[in-house]
Amino acid sequence: MDGKLGPDLAAVISVLQTALTPAFLLVAVGSLLNVLTGRLSRIVDRSRDLQRQYTETEGAAHDRVVRELRITEKRMRVVGSSILFAVLSAISVCVMIVALFVLGLTNTHAAWVAVALFMLALALLSACLFHFVREIRLATYAIYVPEEYLELPTSPKPAKRKQRKSI
Repeated sequence: MDGKLGPDLAAVISVLQTALTPAFLLVAVGSLLNVLTGRLSRIVDRSRDLQRQYTETEGAAHDRVVRELRITEKRMRVVGSSILFAVLSAISVCVMIVALFVLGLTNTHAAWVAVALFMLALALLSACLFHFVREIRLATYAIYVPEEYLELPTSPKPAKRKQRKSI
């Protein structure tokens, strides 16, 4: 026995440096999850407000509340899907980091594993972002601005100028 208990320090440092890069992707996905859960919270609050308005409205106002409730329910599902894809992407990154450690410390030559996990993480992140954009589009579609707010105030017409006589 030569007294070595495991991989040498240089190999460990190299693996740590290699595994650090995907950790930045993990931080980005975590930040995105923070945004998504914040949006979900606001959607849930809006849904509760609309449910209170449901019993208090009639006619066109009631129809608007029902329409927005339907869109809000769809927004909750889309944000939920986006969160799911972000979490799956983060899990893929974590598994990739573990794979990089195992591959690097055991001198196993299977780089395709890390590449496949990285591509999976990016594909899941892309799906997350797609759903995020879809939810934003639904949110902008759901915004109702009463028509009277869109009209410009009527102002008196400016007085006509006297025309100069041409010489």
